[in-house]
Amino acid sequence: MTAYPSAEAAPGVPALNLRPWCAADAAGLVEAYRDETLRRWGGPAVDDETGAARWIRERQRDWETGDRFAFAVLEAQGPEGREGPEAHERLVGHAVVKGVRPGAPSAEVGYWTAAHARGRGVAPRALLALTDWAFARLADGGLTRLELLHQVDNTASCRVARKCGYEQAGILPAAPPDYPLDGHLHIRARLPDAA
Repeated sequence: MTAYPSAEAAPGVPALNLRPWCAADAAGLVEAYRDETLRRWGGPAVDDETGAARWIRERQRDWETGDRFAFAVLEAQGPEGREGPEAHERLVGHAVVKGVRPGAPSAEVGYWTAAHARGRGVAPRALLALTDWAFARLADGGLTRLELLHQVDNTASCRVARKCGYEQAGILPAAPPDYPLDGHLHIRARLPDAA
């Protein structure tokens, strides 16, 4: 059985679980993409359940090819937002490791947070869980560093990257139309195994 990432909960903060996207996530994905901020930073928009189902199938195929591992980020929800026997999970974000190639020393990470979950530490907690998972799961394939890219005007992503130990390593030139502005390159190296 494959272990997927999770982020432990601090007192009063619901735990996060990361798992591969599934068909049941379509409605939550459509809801998340109604947010203009996500549509700006999150790549091609998902406008309806048909588009969401197609997007989810693409993420599932990525797992099969082994070059991209996309996770739905879920938060435990219960009565009044607490965990408990009546709890369920609500989609709060997305996290991905992409560009994975056997023997390649680096891959790229990315993430987004649904509007209703912003400002509660979801992005850094999900990114840290994803980073730990990637280094544990992909190190045997040669992975020693993860790269995080964002446009220079995405200051929220810059804060998340730094908070998670991804040091800014350079400026990437704009590449219109997909990347109309320069970008920041952040890098996090895998720590050597303890002897």
